[in-house]
Amino acid sequence: MKTKMLPEYPEARSPAGAEIRFLMESQGGNMIHSTVPPRQVNRATVHATVSEFWYVLEGHGEIWRDDGVESGVTALVPGTAIDIPVGTAFQYRNVSDVDLKFICVTMPPWPGEAEATPIEGVWEPTI
Repeated sequence: MKTKMLPEYPEARSPAGAEIRFLMESQGGNMIHSTVPPRQVNRATVHATVSEFWYVLEGHGEIWRDDGVESGVTALVPGTAIDIPVGTAFQYRNVSDVDLKFICVTMPPWPGEAEATPIEGVWEPTI
């Protein structure tokens, strides 16, 4: 059994550009806390082998997702949960003046930087 408190400071950056704090990891997946600073537009990416679940804690953002069949933009507001199935193109941004914070669960565990491929998104990245 594991217990961990949220680290005080970011420990890394996601390939898209969010500040991340590592929370949990197991053979089945891992969990991070992500922060996107005010007005930041992250890079668009697609994952080769992992799927993600997100749960928004604070702030206001938007995410564009395209799985080749469906494409659209979803508001990221507190209480919203989304999925990003493997192979789905996505890009997200903070559209407010406060941090956008969310929990991200990756299944299987994140294998490393080569997992995310940069792609053309719907917004111009600011990072």
